[in-house]
Amino acid sequence: MTTPVVSIAYHSGFGHTAVLAEAVRAGAADTGATVHLINVAEITDEQWELLDASDAIVFGSPTYMGTASGAFHVFAEATSKRWFTRAWQDKLAAGFTNSGSKSGDKLHTLQFFSVLAAQHGMHWVGLGLVPGWHSSTGSENDLNRLGFYLGAGAQTNSDEGPEGVHKADIATAEQLGRRVAEQSRVYAAGRAAL
Repeated sequence: MTTPVVSIAYHSGFGHTAVLAEAVRAGAADTGATVHLINVAEITDEQWELLDASDAIVFGSPTYMGTASGAFHVFAEATSKRWFTRAWQDKLAAGFTNSGSKSGDKLHTLQFFSVLAAQHGMHWVGLGLVPGWHSSTGSENDLNRLGFYLGAGAQTNSDEGPEGVHKADIATAEQLGRRVAEQSRVYAAGRAAL
C-alpha cells in the first residue's frame, strides 16, 4: 500500500485560515499520509516541486470580497506554468475557506478552487459530510455546521484572532484532510490494479 502525498496550498491573511490548514494537515497525517503545508504567499521553487509530486492538492484561502484572497489569486495565475505542461493532470483536489460571516459568499471561493482544479484536469473531492446544525436537535458544534458540500467552510468572528476559529470548523477541516488522504489512497490503489 502506497503512502499518499497531500499538499495544502493556502494563504492566510490574519491567521484564521492557517489554523484550518493545520487542521487539514493533521487530518491527512492521521491516515498516514505525507503532508506538506505550503503558504502560497511565500512559495519557493522547491515547494512548487512538492506540489508537482503530490497525489492531492488542497487549496485554502480566506474569502475576501466574495472570492479567494489576492495572494491566492496570484498563486492561481502562476499555476498556468503547470497548466501548459499538464503537470497536475489527474491529481486529486479539494478546498477550504473562512470568512467573518456565516455565508460570506464562501461558496464562490470553493467554486473558484474547483474551477481551477478542473482547468488543471484534476479530480475534485468534496467534503463528504451531510450538513450539521440543520434541525432543532442540531448544534453549532456539529461537523459541517455551516452546511457546505463542495469543501470545508468556516466562520470566525472578524474581531477575534486565530484562537477564535470555531472548534467544529477545525474538526470539519480535519475531516476534509482525512477524506482527501483516504481518497488518494483509493485512487492510487485503483491505478496500481490496472
